Amino acid sequence: MIWTVYLSGEIHTDWRGAIVGACEQMALPIEFTSAVVDHAVSDAAGDHLGTEQHSFWRDHKSAKVNSIRIQNLIQQCDIAVVRFGDKYKQWNAAFDAGYLAATGTPYITLHDESLVHALKEVDAAAMAWAQTTEQVAEILKHVTTA
Repeated sequence: MIWTVYLSGEIHTDWRGAIVGACEQMALPIEFTSAVVDHAVSDAAGDHLGTEQHSFWRDHKSAKVNSIRIQNLIQQCDIAVVRFGDKYKQWNAAFDAGYLAATGTPYITLHDESLVHALKEVDAAAMAWAQTTEQVAEILKHVTTA
């Protein structure tokens, strides 16, 4: 079986590359998917639908266009990793975690200890909380090969 792992969350560090690289080194049977991680491209996803005078409506249209990809990839994944960084508020990651929980899709949260209290409900619905990409890779190794 080839597992599909959806990578959700912050886009300001290379945590995705670290997980993908570690899993490739272990030759795990995993295909990775993700939302658009280029911030400018994501923000402009709805721009072809017309110019908006207020940034709210630009963001609203782009969020809806982006959600087509996100919802489909989440529905197709076997497991997800939801990364919360400490520099920015990742409301999109929290939304994805809620969607994953509501659909019964297992997910792993990835964040440092300083966010434990803020993410207690998100972590409560997760199958695991990891603090490093290496821990995530080890969980994926166990899940896909045990």
